[in-house]
Amino acid sequence: MSRESEPKRRYELKKRADDMAKTHQRITEAAIELHGTVGPSRTTMSAVAERAGVERRTLYRHFPTEADLFVACSTHYFTENPWPDLGSWRATCDPHERLAAALEELYAYYERTEPMFNNVLRDAELVDVARDAVIPLQVYLEEAADVLAVGRPVRGRRRRLLVGALRHALAFSTWQSLTASGITRADAVMLTTALVEAAEAPLRGTPAVGRSLA
Repeated sequence: MSRESEPKRRYELKKRADDMAKTHQRITEAAIELHGTVGPSRTTMSAVAERAGVERRTLYRHFPTEADLFVACSTHYFTENPWPDLGSWRATCDPHERLAAALEELYAYYERTEPMFNNVLRDAELVDVARDAVIPLQVYLEEAADVLAVGRPVRGRRRRLLVGALRHALAFSTWQSLTASGITRADAVMLTTALVEAAEAPLRGTPAVGRSLA
């Protein structure tokens, strides 16, 4: 290869790599759009190829399996739509202020991502790749519950009730059921905060209702 042809060769390789990257992203974004509208269980590879404007063989060259495509979709989607930062929650010392701020932030996040979460969580019962995609969310919410439990001096059964209340308050399904009834985000935060605080109430001096749960 002559010296004169080397720059041209490098340019062609770079352009080819750029074109491949753009096609890869276009396919990924097409799949994300379908997951957010019809859901993973109704998204076929043919539909993705059509939405992306590529041939099926091109799609399979980038993503040999549906699982490969779903991993790329999940990575891309959560890069563009990251979960609320647990670090900022940890930085709030008062557990009651931390809870209210965390739920406000999480519920705002659910509002922005409802179509996608609704479809993926629904199809997690039907499609293996959707079920696998839900695992990171479950891990995140469990860690979030642990963060929000810090600073609350409860033990034993009361501790289990507190953690259960936290996990219920953080769940997408809880937020969705409340807002589907016409409840505003602020009121949803108020209700779920009250639930969590009630789980701790006896040890903070509030009279228990019925028999003692401590």
